[in-house]
Amino acid sequence: MTNGLTPLNIGIMNADLNKKYCVGLGEILFDVFPTGSKLGGAPANFAYHAGQHGLHSVAVSAIGNDALGDEALRQLDEKKLKYVLPKVGFPTGTVQVSLDAEGVPTYDIKKGVAWDNIPFTDEIKEIACNTGAVCWGSLAQRNAVSRKMIYDFLDHTPSDCLKIFDINLRQNFYNKDIICESLKRCNVLKINDEELITIGRLFGYPGLDIENKCWLILGKYSLDMLVLTCGVNGSYVFTPGKVSFQETPKVEVADTVGAGDSFTGTFCASILKGKSVAEAHKLAVQVSAYVCTQHGAMPEIPEDMRK
Repeated sequence: MTNGLTPLNIGIMNADLNKKYCVGLGEILFDVFPTGSKLGGAPANFAYHAGQHGLHSVAVSAIGNDALGDEALRQLDEKKLKYVLPKVGFPTGTVQVSLDAEGVPTYDIKKGVAWDNIPFTDEIKEIACNTGAVCWGSLAQRNAVSRKMIYDFLDHTPSDCLKIFDINLRQNFYNKDIICESLKRCNVLKINDEELITIGRLFGYPGLDIENKCWLILGKYSLDMLVLTCGVNGSYVFTPGKVSFQETPKVEVADTVGAGDSFTGTFCASILKGKSVAEAHKLAVQVSAYVCTQHGAMPEIPEDMRK
């Protein structure tokens, strides 16, 4: 992996996209469904989907020195997703996933696993220094080791890096301080309507309506964009002074696991490839709707969606 790569500017041409990394940073794990297990974790899902749109994607996490860790590497190789996954003295992460009648998941996330203990290695530092876009969430920050690693990584990214905090609140693995710290370090926030209500309570502005909460957060943390997804009720992208809205397509849902990550990966790739916010938003909605029709978080998307 090489240093000295040219800075990434928003809206650069395709030819330059391979010169910077697009990094999914945080947990990698196996989602264990009633029907079997599938490789997942929001950062790996994000990197995979951004990679389907032509970005030089890398998943950065940690695995155990165990059979599941080996299986993770095998599956990532099969998906042709690059990765840096140090082996640590903790088991590879797993999550028990239960689906309701609409295919909406609930998660039982195992503690004390490899992705709680990601080291900031020289190889990971080198990637950070050459990163054009990075996406991380709150879950991988539940343990101090990985939380520090995420901050170290972000501190080493170039000043023009697209830094996406996809909040992904899970169970009780978050607090106000962790969220505040990431809001200060990101320039794009991705959040869903339920998470926005939780954040409103946590931050002391529950009385505001959805749009005003978004405008408040956008301004308070000087964000370039705030992406709000509202399930079947559509999605919004707030930028200073403007908002884009897209309805959610009606599809036959297999499960919604990874749909949000495919949205974020597609949106990120589209912005970096020079699309307008409205164009990027429209394609992200189309891709995430397609992912809902497939089982698991990393289906291959049709060629006509790789625009």
